[in-house]
Amino acid sequence: MRVSDFDFELPPERIALRPAVPREFAKLLVVSPAELRDRTVADLPGELRAGDILVFNNTKVIPAALSGQRVGRLGTSPKIEALLHQRLDGSRWKAFVKPAKKLIAGDRVRFGSLEAEIAEKGEAGEVTLAFTVSGPDLDAAIAEVGRVPLPPYIESKRAQDEQDRRDYQTIYAEHAGAVAAPTAGLHFTEGLMKSLQVAGIEQEFVTLHVGAGTFLPVKVDDTADHKMHSEWGEVTATVAERLRKARAEGRRVIAVGTTSLRLLEASGLETFSGSTDIFITPGYRFRAIDGLITNFHLPRSTLFMLVSAFAGTERMKQAYAHAIAQHYRFYSYGDASLLWPGP
Repeated sequence: MRVSDFDFELPPERIALRPAVPREFAKLLVVSPAELRDRTVADLPGELRAGDILVFNNTKVIPAALSGQRVGRLGTSPKIEALLHQRLDGSRWKAFVKPAKKLIAGDRVRFGSLEAEIAEKGEAGEVTLAFTVSGPDLDAAIAEVGRVPLPPYIESKRAQDEQDRRDYQTIYAEHAGAVAAPTAGLHFTEGLMKSLQVAGIEQEFVTLHVGAGTFLPVKVDDTADHKMHSEWGEVTATVAERLRKARAEGRRVIAVGTTSLRLLEASGLETFSGSTDIFITPGYRFRAIDGLITNFHLPRSTLFMLVSAFAGTERMKQAYAHAIAQHYRFYSYGDASLLWPGP
């Protein structure tokens, strides 16, 4: 399948640099095979029905963007930017670094009070960082010296600030480990969660630690040649059983965000704990979900491929054209859509 099949024109002014205030006042485009309807996220309780289950990703974003410099070699000490994206064990993280050409295996990099060795150098700017501290001490050090890794299409437009530490985190974030937010969940407030409960809409939580690979562009021409970065996730036995039971009873399971969707599809609604690199493109047969709440995604991205697989490529192009014409806001801080499956 050609990556160019998932391209579309997006005016730069449609990129949201701040979230809606309040969060649930963001627009919501309801997409079904029969119609497109303009709503707001606050209207969700009326768009769903009693017995539906919303599945949220309760991962917590860590300040995984680190700035430092190479130390220990004679000569210059170049500045190094690192973005942690996958924890390997108590002291080691995989990370994307810039400029990678300034580093070789064995080099040391100091990020403020935190120091690491380049244990391994991979391709496309990826390295393995072996830190000199581990466990909770490493977590505390990263929290002290790191900053929130906002998506590049926001950081290229403005500097991040203290407000981003609040805005770029869901209200139900619990398990630390993500380097990118599950952005569909950013729209949910305490008030909206209570309104959903009153409407009889149930809530379940899974964990997928979103990696920096979600920011990477697709550089190949054919989707078959694209390699997804793996991410760690968990679906507990209790949650898996409840979701299976709901579907057996004819109730709908609706993923809040593509991260929840990917984990549910990888698990097949069974107990799951481990890594997944599932890559969903049109032709994929969904087996775990009945609906999807998600933001508006980049052209030619794996996420636009995913929503095209779920609702239909032509239908999603129509929906995105409508969203652009109606001044919807795109990407992490943007508006949302509620997708029902295509035929």
